[in-house]
Amino acid sequence: MKDRVLSNRRCIAKLLGVLSMIGLAAMAIHDSAAAAETPLTADLPLTHVADIPLPGRATRLDYESYDPDRHLLFIAHLGDSEVIVFDTQHSRVVARIGNIAAVHGVLVVREQSRVYASATGTNEVVAIDETTLKITARMPGGVYPDGMAYAPDTRKLYVSDETGGTETVIDVQSNRRIKAIPLGGEVGNTQYDPVSRHIFVNVQSRGQLVEIDPSTDAIVARIDLPGARGNHGLYVVSQPHLAFVACEGNDRLLTLNLLTRQVVQSFDVGADPDVIAFDPGAGTLYIAGEEGIVSMFAVGSSTVSKIGEGRIGPNAHVVAVDPSTHRAYFPLKNVDGRPVLRVMAPRSTLPSP
Repeated sequence: MKDRVLSNRRCIAKLLGVLSMIGLAAMAIHDSAAAAETPLTADLPLTHVADIPLPGRATRLDYESYDPDRHLLFIAHLGDSEVIVFDTQHSRVVARIGNIAAVHGVLVVREQSRVYASATGTNEVVAIDETTLKITARMPGGVYPDGMAYAPDTRKLYVSDETGGTETVIDVQSNRRIKAIPLGGEVGNTQYDPVSRHIFVNVQSRGQLVEIDPSTDAIVARIDLPGARGNHGLYVVSQPHLAFVACEGNDRLLTLNLLTRQVVQSFDVGADPDVIAFDPGAGTLYIAGEEGIVSMFAVGSSTVSKIGEGRIGPNAHVVAVDPSTHRAYFPLKNVDGRPVLRVMAPRSTLPSP
């Protein structure tokens, strides 16, 4: 009987040990998952302000565009084929604009009180009235419409047709496609430079940046980008005449001098860099990557330097900045099973306790 009791006790002890090990393993998995979803700001000059739930499913989110006059942030919810409208002043979602199939790009055109979205699922560009937040027009966008830029002098919208190898040109007064400019390769993002008043667009399969004159829609230059592989992301900082090119093929950020047309610097960044945003007041450039790593740079009048790099959250490949508050907005498709808008702020802009 005693031996049986001892044997039972040993069995119970072993069982408790196994259960304890399972519990510890589960805690480790939970902690690991939590760590993956929490921004690690030790290596970034940022602090975590809030995670704001977004509507819809935990599916891919894409480009954002911010209207500082209306304090509205427009977010492309690609996986749900809708544009989410977020009020930054009141930190709440105010509208969901659906029926925009596989929406990729979104761009506010303030002087027209309009937002344009690229519906890749139907190969259209969709016009949205900013006052009513209703769709007002649809127009052909090419084979795979993606990023967009606006040239105010000519009132033309330029849309990257990624796999079609062209730049689609749309007259925003009539909401009609008026031209498709052949670029000779797979197209990345496109941007407008207010100094030259030209459009710049990545041709990512050729390692080039193409310059277009909106007055004629002619290609005026093809700029080779040494060291570029998959040059997709693009942002133009008009002063001091720089274009920043994010290369998803080799995880590099190139700095191009727009006056000399030369690559003057090259930096390592997080894996699969995508969207670039700039805070002009702080002189801070953000590069967001598919792996959730964000790289930050200080852009001065004569120098560009990296000031931090760290994990913001899962799939944090999109960023937009409010220039008045300096807050950065990162839409994340899946945090604890739902999409959220992760809000970060520079430490230097926080109020004193």
